Amino acid sequence: MELANIIKNVETKEILNYKNVDIKGISYNSNTIKSHEIFVCLKGEHVDGHKYAQMAFEKGAVAIMAEKPLNIEIPQLIVDSTQQKIADLAACFYHNPSKSLNLIGITGTNGKTTVTHLVQKIFEYENKKCALIGTLGYKLQSNSDYLEAKHTTPQAPELQATLSKILASDINNVVMEVSSHALEQFRVRNSEFKGAAFTNLTQDHLDFHITMENYFNAKAKLFSNLPKGAYAVINNDDKYAKKLISKVADGVNILTYGVKNDSKLMAKNIVFTSKGVSFDCCYNNEQVEIKLMLNGMFSVYNALCAIGVGLVSDISLKSCKEALEATKSVAGRFEIVHNEPMVIVDYAHTPDGLENILRAARELTPKDAELICMFGCGGDRDATKRPKMGSIAQSLSDKIVVTSDNPRSEDPQQIITDILSGLKLINPKTVFVEPDRHLAIELLKKISTKNDVIILAGKGHEDYQILKDKTIHFDDREEVQKVFS
Repeated sequence: MELANIIKNVETKEILNYKNVDIKGISYNSNTIKSHEIFVCLKGEHVDGHKYAQMAFEKGAVAIMAEKPLNIEIPQLIVDSTQQKIADLAACFYHNPSKSLNLIGITGTNGKTTVTHLVQKIFEYENKKCALIGTLGYKLQSNSDYLEAKHTTPQAPELQATLSKILASDINNVVMEVSSHALEQFRVRNSEFKGAAFTNLTQDHLDFHITMENYFNAKAKLFSNLPKGAYAVINNDDKYAKKLISKVADGVNILTYGVKNDSKLMAKNIVFTSKGVSFDCCYNNEQVEIKLMLNGMFSVYNALCAIGVGLVSDISLKSCKEALEATKSVAGRFEIVHNEPMVIVDYAHTPDGLENILRAARELTPKDAELICMFGCGGDRDATKRPKMGSIAQSLSDKIVVTSDNPRSEDPQQIITDILSGLKLINPKTVFVEPDRHLAIELLKKISTKNDVIILAGKGHEDYQILKDKTIHFDDREEVQKVFS
């Protein structure tokens, strides 16, 4: 794309050293930039891209987008905010693919990944191609492999490139996880959503948002920016539901779902078994029984959310039911990886998420057996949730093993100390500490019997562990097979 075309579509304060060069790509990383790309000087939490513009130029950048003039003799687009304008640049470069797609955004603290997979299954059951973008990567169809993703919601250039690939693959529907970071950092700016769904809002990411009010406001942006004729599917049982509904843009159709509060879409007569959960799904004057191969109350809410998206997309309740009944668990989401004892791996890394999976696991625990929970908390993240998770784990489990998650730059022992501060009593017969996650899994085998239920929380699908000076391969599911087989 010629620079002249970009200048026509992206608002700038000033243009320096203008020359109509050919732009072959967008980069914000001087280490990976390629020849004939435009380099965007992003200001991050720890790095200022302006410091690396010279390096980008030396590696082949033919233009720069920056917030201030730089002493480099190539075209420079000076803008107020590179964080915002990189999204405008990306949308322009990839010809605004979202305008030609049925783009559906799923946001909330917990459940986003599962809901996107369930929505994809519902669309495909109706022979409607549906791509998925989220924590596990992106995939063009449910039975294809994941392609790599760096964030729950990709940075704007990667996102627009992915949407462009999806459109070129003759796929019209896309369901995407939309994180609060992405909304706050403008990654989805110029992405035109035809619909959005809200799962829940509980404590997470306060290291970034500082307050729950900021966290809520970030999530609400997805709904306040919806165009007329779009739809919003909202969990009416969540304490933020009423406030979120007030933020939904005018002319947007709202469908509420719930179990407790009166909603347009409801689950009643919920029954949990070792094989899954069943419930009566009620919508308008229609009622069907749904039997999921998923478990826990959170699975009921996730299913209702996905059904809501299906219904407002003109897919029948009967089709939604049949699609969900044929769906197995999502990788790392309440995934049973071993029997006798039953070992379950889950991504839960928030107080609410941990509470949900432990309550679900308790339903599967025989009366003469124990529920054992192994978990840790990530380093360089919201430290206030650590004692809360310790308290929840102790109150809902018979035994707990506190270990490391992704300690990053923090001392693993300090993270563990923060967790233990939330415990009422540290009984050596029920509370165990092992910072080495592999050794912690070995410890689980020693303290469990074949009838027990064991939860490994925090990492879920992740196949790595981020340490202070390196990232190593580590997959809870693989480790369980090594230890328990």
